[in-house]
Amino acid sequence: MASSSASTTSCSPFTQAVVGAMRKLYPEELADKSFDNTGLLLEAPFEPTRRQKNSVLLAIDLTTAVADEAIKRQDSAVVAYHPIIFRGLKSITLADTQQRSLLRLAQHGISVYSPHTAVDTVPNGMADWLCDVVTGNFSRCSSSPTDGLKPNIQTCASSFYSAPTYPQSHAVPSTTNTESDISSSSFSSSSPSQQMPHSRSTIHPSPSASIPDGFEGAGAGRLVTFESAQPLTTLIDHIGRGVGLQPGIPIAIPQGQSVDSIQIRTVGMCPGSGSGVLLRGGQIPDLLFTGEMSHHETLAATERGSVVISLAHSNSERGYLRAVMQSKLKEELSRRWETERTAALKAMRESAKQGGAAPWTSAEDVYADDTVDVAVSEADRDPYGIMIWRA
Repeated sequence: MASSSASTTSCSPFTQAVVGAMRKLYPEELADKSFDNTGLLLEAPFEPTRRQKNSVLLAIDLTTAVADEAIKRQDSAVVAYHPIIFRGLKSITLADTQQRSLLRLAQHGISVYSPHTAVDTVPNGMADWLCDVVTGNFSRCSSSPTDGLKPNIQTCASSFYSAPTYPQSHAVPSTTNTESDISSSSFSSSSPSQQMPHSRSTIHPSPSASIPDGFEGAGAGRLVTFESAQPLTTLIDHIGRGVGLQPGIPIAIPQGQSVDSIQIRTVGMCPGSGSGVLLRGGQIPDLLFTGEMSHHETLAATERGSVVISLAHSNSERGYLRAVMQSKLKEELSRRWETERTAALKAMRESAKQGGAAPWTSAEDVYADDTVDVAVSEADRDPYGIMIWRA
């Protein structure tokens, strides 16, 4: 049995299960290590006398507000999509707001895991979720504020603009294809979501040597090719409903054309900052769907006849947490935690029967807890809101 002094040399058993589940769903080998920093970024020491809940909080960005939320909830871990530690740190102090959040989380026994580009590249990951959104492969909640296409405009002190509004995902994509079908697959229309028949492929496949078994088709970006050209306005409706962007969608179209007249056959998708994926290489798709592109990159695309929809960086990512990751992680984590805690309890009891050290009561209590909760942060949002001119 472990001793109390050994308890501070690792994170909690439940957090270890969280890390194992994330690594199985989103293998770290698929992350772009040329620039990215993924994995367990903060390992809070396990203190058995201070019980955290068997819960995980999902967020895109680990802001002060998200850290406050995790501490209040007494979560064991935060899965923050974007790495809060991106480059080497020479110090960790309370003067820096991000470092302060890390110190506070560690103080409260909360670890931080970041999957980032592993989520982008994995089959059925964030890029494929954007494919589901643009092709209409999702079901809307009955309470979706997009019903009637009238945004909820709040008042504010400005005489000309509304208060900022921030997107919330109100749609859940239906079950996507299996991992082995992602590289080049055909989809037929489904009645509930009226999904458009199309094929999809990976724009920049990951090196074959880095792809684990079962993750064939992994890579950056996705290209959707419709069986027949689709009205741009229909795709805009899909995006508005699926991503939850309220009340406007930033769009760039070639001069001399109108939104109502444009037909789209191919769509390139990349969550976050997508220009390095979507503009690199051969033919540019009819529609580039991403989180952000620079002024000059957007001009270059529209001058070549393409349309650009850029939602603001994390607005192209956040909806995936609730639509896909939450349920996938809970299923895998529940299975893993049940296996690990059952084995640990059995080992403790066998040791006691054989005259070994008596079961460590605090540890036994930890493993006796069979609850598992995976929640999506309510405080997490893109830094940019949208203010509507009211004149």
